[in-house]
Amino acid sequence: MAAGLCGIFLGAFGIHKFILGLTTPAVIMLLVSVLTCGIGAIPMGIIGLVEGIIYLTKSDEEFYETYIV
Repeated sequence: MAAGLCGIFLGAFGIHKFILGLTTPAVIMLLVSVLTCGIGAIPMGIIGLVEGIIYLTKSDEEFYETYIV
């Protein structure tokens, strides 16, 4: 739930990836957003929004199998 909401609201900074323990993609998203002076934050935000919606629509079993195991 937290990863989904963070993906929707803070997806441009990769916060949802940090929550899931996926540090490499999280750092990439954060750096793209910051180092491009916000220009890269737009596509990263869209990616975060889509991923957040995907996280929230998966069942608990699917989410666990996909992102935890």
